[in-house]
Amino acid sequence: MSGAILFIQEDLKITEVQQEVLVGSLSVVSLFGSLAGGRTSDAIGRKWTMGLAAIIFQTGAAIMTLAPTFQILMIGRLLCGVGIGFGVMIAPVYIAEISPTIARGSLTSFPEIFINLGILLGYVSNYAFSGLSVHLNWRIMLAVGILPSVFIGFALFIIPESPRWLVMQNRVEAARAVLLKTIENESEVEERLGEILLAAGIGNAEKYEEKPVWRELLSPSPALRRMLVTGFGIQCFQQITGIDATVYYSPEIFKVAGIAGNSKLLAATVAVGVTKTAFILVAILLIDKLGRKPLLYISTIGMTICLFCLGLTLLLLKHTPFGIGMAILAVCGNVAFFSVGIGPVCWVLTSEIFPLRLRAQAGALGAVGNRVCSGLIAMSFLSMARAITVAGTFFIFSAVSAVSVAFVYTLVPETKGKSLEQIEALFQSEHEQQGSGVELRDVEQLVQKE
Repeated sequence: MSGAILFIQEDLKITEVQQEVLVGSLSVVSLFGSLAGGRTSDAIGRKWTMGLAAIIFQTGAAIMTLAPTFQILMIGRLLCGVGIGFGVMIAPVYIAEISPTIARGSLTSFPEIFINLGILLGYVSNYAFSGLSVHLNWRIMLAVGILPSVFIGFALFIIPESPRWLVMQNRVEAARAVLLKTIENESEVEERLGEILLAAGIGNAEKYEEKPVWRELLSPSPALRRMLVTGFGIQCFQQITGIDATVYYSPEIFKVAGIAGNSKLLAATVAVGVTKTAFILVAILLIDKLGRKPLLYISTIGMTICLFCLGLTLLLLKHTPFGIGMAILAVCGNVAFFSVGIGPVCWVLTSEIFPLRLRAQAGALGAVGNRVCSGLIAMSFLSMARAITVAGTFFIFSAVSAVSVAFVYTLVPETKGKSLEQIEALFQSEHEQQGSGVELRDVEQLVQKE
């Protein structure tokens, strides 16, 4: 959309406000998909929820491609938002539930890889089709987005269902069969299955006397409250540090820096897409070795510095060759640090930290926070830039990013190397032992011995 909007504005003669609504509405509407995704995935399964997401998105993309007016374009954009809401919520949950513990962090980062690859291909298609007529080029740019969701449809007939969801449906033998495909050691399969059965409450009547999921989320226990603050908070910080403003409006940012001409602007955005995609591979290599928390520190501190430098460049050095170079470097640096840490890690954490029976719907809450913040940033960026300048807007993003460093230090635990059931026990044990003098590392050792 970042490149297509330049030509939509020219073809359909939309106003600046309509431009903001068109760009930002996708994120806001996606919260409905994320909210519905939690209950849907509990009802029909994780993988068929992904299928539903693909169908909704395909429909929306087709409507946008053929839209004769801004109003029809908005209908398609809203449908795409709902589809994306389903997708961003369910993909990390599915991958976390099906992955072996040792590789869960890397595998749960895969959605972020393909989000970044999609952004890069979007930038490339913007540049490739920009030479066509104004009436045609933006339609093709949006139409190519249908293809990935078609591949998802075919994949659904190959991939297995989540073993943890199968256990929740009392399909224990089917769950064992899936675990045998992902874990080579049969004794480890039985151990993992036992943990899942315990977490799901199979054979434990007390579990069935607990409150309904949404009531439990609205009046959480102290341990669950800490999980919710951690999961919801990290999802919000991923967006309010301004990454979507950088991605959606990179042509506008480079225009302020001094780059002229649509082709040059779109070429510069390709560099952003390449950087954002390349550095997610670094996160995949390190997340299960270095850990979640160190990557978050590297990411949030690096983003804070890059956002401040971008604001300083746009304030003092714009329309100079050095300033243009610094602006491109600062934007690329910001997306690189985002991709190394908070981009993928926030999805990994929110798919790991919640109890099995609450995971899908608690993860949906986190995705809602993410989408609301994304929409607010996307829909307010141009207005903020006009009110306090683009430089001032990035100074604010830098300050928020600095706050996210403190949030990570205070509230985010390390989950590397633990099974999903051990992470649940860790949160519970940590709270129960507060005030008794037992340190977190002692709790970890106790959990691991169990």
